[in-house]
Amino acid sequence: MRKILRQFAKVLLIVVPAAFFFPKIFLTYAICGLYDVLRNDRRTPELFRQYFLGNGITVWLLSPINALLDLLSLPFVNKGVYRLEDLPAGHQTEIVRLIEAARRQDLVGQLQQAGAGDARSMIFFKWYGANVETAVRAPEFHEEFKWITTIGVSVFNKRQSTSKHFGPLRATLRVLYNINDVIDRSAYIVVGDKTQYWRDEKLFIFDDTLLHQSFNESDQTRYNLFVDIIRPTMMPGLFKAFVRMIGWLMSQGTNQLFYARWKVLKTP
Repeated sequence: MRKILRQFAKVLLIVVPAAFFFPKIFLTYAICGLYDVLRNDRRTPELFRQYFLGNGITVWLLSPINALLDLLSLPFVNKGVYRLEDLPAGHQTEIVRLIEAARRQDLVGQLQQAGAGDARSMIFFKWYGANVETAVRAPEFHEEFKWITTIGVSVFNKRQSTSKHFGPLRATLRVLYNINDVIDRSAYIVVGDKTQYWRDEKLFIFDDTLLHQSFNESDQTRYNLFVDIIRPTMMPGLFKAFVRMIGWLMSQGTNQLFYARWKVLKTP
């Protein structure tokens, strides 16, 4: 309760002056934030607290941009959670191509040698369209892709999970693919009312600005291909330019806002 009251007081110190001095801007944020949070399936008091008072505040600040991206994506309506066949043919082809490339690499063995033994670690091969040199060799990940912008691998050690959190922007969709074979249903991801068990289905595609949480409650390490792909849109050039701008901002150090709790494996 004390934590909630402190969070509420901090937001109040910002919201009250903003509403008084900039009423039109505040109204825009109020509408966009409400639209944003109501996109989630489980509309609980905890969801609203987390979005407006917790780690969703950054997403709230970006909500006008995300609402605009939703409009610019029409007539492709955001489904939240996708199956592969929900995406355009070009997107499907690149995802299948990447999965087949991942199967040809000894990624798990290489990551073990590279020291991916922390609680949660991440290695990137492509970052917002730019190739990244790594200690793990996967040359096919450095090839040209029309729709895929980021390629990485997230590693969850035994008995490791994330807290509930929101992704920042809706210019892309998140594609996860479980590389190793999970032997039971104790490794999974929850997005709203959808729970995906990696033992049952290896591929999961979703809008990561929805509240989500990943679990590995098993006694084995979980390796997931971690991919961002441009959202289906009639304006792909605009979305790609926007993603390149995000990549530049991230390269200036703002990625620490979103990967502060991860050990990012560096270049060799």
